[in-house]
Amino acid sequence: MQVRFKLVRYFATASLVAFCCAAVALAFFQTRESRLMQSVQDEQARAVQDMQTRLVERAEQSAHRDLLNLHENSNLNLTRLLANALWDDALAPFLAAARSIDFKRCTNAKEAQGSRNGQAPAPGVKECLARQGAAVQALPAFTHLDTRVRNAMRGNTVVKIKLHDLQGITLYSTDLAQIGEDRSAHPNWITAARQGKASSEIAFQERFDTLQGTLEKRDLITSYLPIIDPRAQSTAGVFEVHADISPDLKLIKQTSAGLRKTADTDQAQLAGQSQDQRARVQGSARLHLVLLGALLVLLYTVLHGIVRRAQGVIEQQARESDANRQRLAQSEKMTSLGQMVAGVAHQLNTPLAFSKSNVYMAVQALEDLVPGIEDAQRLLQLASAGHDDTVHPGLPEPQAVRSQLRRFPEDIRMAQDMLGDVLMGLDQMNELVDNLRSFTRLDRSRTASVDLNATLYSVVYIARAVIPTKVKVVERFSELPRLNGHVSQLNQVFLNLIMNAAQAIEGPGQVTVSTACDGPHIRITIEDTGCGIPDEVLSRIFDPYFTTKPTGTGTGLGLSIARDIVTAHGGRILVKTRVGSGTSFQIELPVSTSQPA
Repeated sequence: MQVRFKLVRYFATASLVAFCCAAVALAFFQTRESRLMQSVQDEQARAVQDMQTRLVERAEQSAHRDLLNLHENSNLNLTRLLANALWDDALAPFLAAARSIDFKRCTNAKEAQGSRNGQAPAPGVKECLARQGAAVQALPAFTHLDTRVRNAMRGNTVVKIKLHDLQGITLYSTDLAQIGEDRSAHPNWITAARQGKASSEIAFQERFDTLQGTLEKRDLITSYLPIIDPRAQSTAGVFEVHADISPDLKLIKQTSAGLRKTADTDQAQLAGQSQDQRARVQGSARLHLVLLGALLVLLYTVLHGIVRRAQGVIEQQARESDANRQRLAQSEKMTSLGQMVAGVAHQLNTPLAFSKSNVYMAVQALEDLVPGIEDAQRLLQLASAGHDDTVHPGLPEPQAVRSQLRRFPEDIRMAQDMLGDVLMGLDQMNELVDNLRSFTRLDRSRTASVDLNATLYSVVYIARAVIPTKVKVVERFSELPRLNGHVSQLNQVFLNLIMNAAQAIEGPGQVTVSTACDGPHIRITIEDTGCGIPDEVLSRIFDPYFTTKPTGTGTGLGLSIARDIVTAHGGRILVKTRVGSGTSFQIELPVSTSQPA
């Protein structure tokens, strides 16, 4: 039974799968696009935040730098004024007096110790420097300088002043405990003393002794400022000035905090705008997805309607095609039946003709015996009455009657032979009728247990009545198991193949019908010595309506129907051919084949 292609079912399944895949892909790309947009917005927000942070940091650094430069310039101007004001009466006399204090023996011991083990100065060196510092404080010029400096710095932001000589020794400090310290290793002192340049730094101090007393947790700016001898215009020492910049730094920090707060506010506002934009984009995307889904559903509905209409047209055409095919198959079957009936009629006509002739001749011979038998009967009656020597007019001579009676056995045997030929003809006709009935199997059920050898014998017998006498049909049957099948359909397949094989032979030839059992399969081979099948035709021989016969002599359904019947029985047809040598059709049927519908 041919399986119809369910267009609507396959379209519904395929289109639903395709639409689902498209929907999943769209959702995936939409989600990916949304995530990408969110990632871009987050990156932009981070970039803006980083930019604002850098701006705040740069503003804070710039403020620190400006504050440092401002106080450094202020301290530089202050020390220059101080130096100019105190140089003649306090500063120059103090520097001259301090040169009398020998710090070199302390620094030499320090250098010697450092060169030996590379360690910091021992307590003995510190004590030496402290003693020399005390000697400096004992100078009369020191007291005069200290008084002048403290008076000059009163009410100023400067909280501490130190004076270092060119060897880095602290000769003066408002913190008296620091007099005598060695600052020669400090980089800012080196810059001021050796290069004659001002150098400053900002540092946080937990506790610091100042002119105004002890300060805690203060930010200080420390400036190292060269002291220029106004006469020699050379560096005479280094001022170390400490100024309290905590209020300024506090103001800078407040400004920075305000900037950071503004930046955070802007960042939050930007994040809110980004969130709103993202929500609008997602809403628009969802709307687009809904519209696209609606369009897909509409498209699916339209296509489904078209496909249903097409399915109806296809089914209608298929029904018409099946009807046409059935009519053509019936025509093919009727043509074959007509050929078979003509052959059977010919086969019946031959024994019927000679049987009729022999019966007529036997009747005639018996009629010829009647006069002699009647004459012999009258002569016997006369002889029994004692008149055998009397001549009776109208009666044959006894000698002539005896001569007729001598021919009776020969005439009777001839009549017997004729009647025997009639019986032989009747037997031929009976065999033909039996094979014809076995071929059609009209008295059997739809499916039955089939002996293929017996079936093929009947088919070959009928085929011999149809095909030309120049084509010899040879039977080579092997022992076969029985199988279930539709006998009439199988007979139609075998007869069609034998007829095609005979038609492929031009002139004398041979068609060989053989059977064999190969395990679970039964093979029926029909081989001819005909012209073979060309390659360009071989691939189409089972196509419906394809035929190489002249127009009007074939429907092209014989082999197609044969293949369908064999396939319905669970088997297959194989073809081997060679142009000019012949063709072999091999039918394979399973022994345990199920009953075909």
